[in-house]
Amino acid sequence: MIKLLLAKKKLVAAVTFFLSGWLVAGVLFIGNLTPESPSVKEVTTAHLPGVQGNEPSQLSQSRKESQVRSPEIVEVAGTIKRGETLSSLLGDYFSAHEICCLADECEHTFPVKDIRAGRPYCLLFEDGSFKCFTYEIDAEERLLINYEGEQFQISKEAISYQLELSGISGTIESSLFLTVADLAEKPDLACRLADIFAWDIDFMCDLRKGDSFKVLVEKRYREGEFAGYGDLLAAEFINRGEVFRAIYYNDNERYAYYDPDGQSLKKAFLKAPLAYSRISSGFSNRRLHPVLKIYRPHRAIDYAAPTGTPVRAVASGVVTQRSYDRSNGNKIRLRHANAYETTYIHLSRFGKGIKVGRKVDQGRIIGYVGATGLATGPHLDFRVFKNGRPINPLKMERIPSAPLASQALPEFKVKVKEYFDFLDHKLTLEQTTEQPLAGEQG
Repeated sequence: MIKLLLAKKKLVAAVTFFLSGWLVAGVLFIGNLTPESPSVKEVTTAHLPGVQGNEPSQLSQSRKESQVRSPEIVEVAGTIKRGETLSSLLGDYFSAHEICCLADECEHTFPVKDIRAGRPYCLLFEDGSFKCFTYEIDAEERLLINYEGEQFQISKEAISYQLELSGISGTIESSLFLTVADLAEKPDLACRLADIFAWDIDFMCDLRKGDSFKVLVEKRYREGEFAGYGDLLAAEFINRGEVFRAIYYNDNERYAYYDPDGQSLKKAFLKAPLAYSRISSGFSNRRLHPVLKIYRPHRAIDYAAPTGTPVRAVASGVVTQRSYDRSNGNKIRLRHANAYETTYIHLSRFGKGIKVGRKVDQGRIIGYVGATGLATGPHLDFRVFKNGRPINPLKMERIPSAPLASQALPEFKVKVKEYFDFLDHKLTLEQTTEQPLAGEQG
């Protein structure tokens, strides 16, 4: 009996102990769920090796950082279309009054009325709000309009390029343009070459098959894409066996081209008033007039060219005549220094702003080729006078501009050697690279 009672007491004690353990565990569990207590993850991570108990855990910090949202940046890029203005581009984001005030603020930096079709632009938005407008004024600069704190900030900045020095050479087969195109280069390179040597070479009639050229030029790249040519540092053109060289140099804050002796390539007169045409009739004291069918003097050079070809002033001067008559059609007469005058006849129309009394710079477009007056086809009748007497434009004296100052010559001579040594090295390297290695098939 006693043994039975003892067994019952032991059983009751065991059950009581077991129930007490569950009760304590339940209390602890409920206590851990109170707001003042750390979460299970925080408790666990608080005792990870190397982590102090009074610092936020790495896991907790990572979770907080992931909850900070980055602003959404959107770029809208394009080119200005015909008729687009600053108002049409920004009208969805600002009132007409705000845009008018913005245009006034831009006036001293870049007048927004001068925005032109075909130029690149970009709009930048942050979380749907306007932040910035950029417009590429030309290949060198762009306009920036930033909007911050309900204020516009307007500025201009240089467009950055990656530059690569390139050596290019070619031999004339038919024309400079076709030769440059065959080299997979842009037409602008041909124009640059023609402009540099325009005072010494008439690219309309002086070129011969076998003439050659080589140039050292900067090639510009943006985001890995070719973006045009930079400075043309040095060039050589061999025309009819005569060698012409040009070196780009800064003399007294002005960049210009000089020959290796420091003489300016720029002359008082261009060799021709227009580019890339042909002489259809030369200077003569007795020529059969194509319309009147009578012989009479032709104290001019006729340049055949398509209607609309730009005609340039061969020298700086003043417009003394802008007229139309039945014989000459549209005609311009310029007065130059040293008692020279030039006339430009049969123009289809006059250049912008060309009026009697207006000063024009050498190379400015004064009109366009046409067939007005007594003309059988589009051409320019070009005449030169000295002290009122007609002279042959092809035999004019080439009067150079001022040479380099003597104190600049030593540095200039170093540049000449550097440029042409580098150019020759580049061309030799490229030609060697292009040739197949021994044993390779051509």
